[in-house]
Amino acid sequence: MLTSICNVMKEGYDRGWITTRDGNCSLTEYRRTRFYITPSAVRKNMIISENLLRLKIHSDTKEILGLEGSNPSGELEMHYLLQKDFYHTRCVLHLHPTYTVAAMYAGWSLPEMVSDFPELYRYTRVGNNVPLLDATSPELAKATYKSFAMSEEGVSRFDIVGQTNHGVTSIGTSPWDAFEHIERLEHISQIVLSSGRKPRKG
Repeated sequence: MLTSICNVMKEGYDRGWITTRDGNCSLTEYRRTRFYITPSAVRKNMIISENLLRLKIHSDTKEILGLEGSNPSGELEMHYLLQKDFYHTRCVLHLHPTYTVAAMYAGWSLPEMVSDFPELYRYTRVGNNVPLLDATSPELAKATYKSFAMSEEGVSRFDIVGQTNHGVTSIGTSPWDAFEHIERLEHISQIVLSSGRKPRKG
């Protein structure tokens, strides 16, 4: 599964959804003894599993330990909020898919945009757009967590949310599962923008 993290980051780069140092991914496995996350300032088109940071999770306090001397993704807080209460395997993936970001920039609410496309919402539940906030900020982390509408047990109501003028974050049972949610939404975003249809007013 760690190799899959590297593969989805490389695939995101190959599709033009990130530049070399963009994007991030995390993984917790069943029983949550370890928290894996991509490092900051590493070229994602060349990343290998040995580059991934392996951090311990304190089971009582739900805190990540072992950060001293490491350089995890600047979006660590967002990943942690989305991972902390879920005690099964979960992958969180953040990329910048071109058409999806363009759709938000054009004013589309992503849940509204996909509502006419059952081949997407049958498999991928799209949450409300996260407002425009600074990348890597605590405010972005908290707003993204809110848009996923998590239960107290960490079960998410949605599979993916868009972050206005920034990117998307998706949740899956594996890196490729999370990637497919982004792929589906990007495909629909391209169709909608190509159609020339504008967001509804109000």
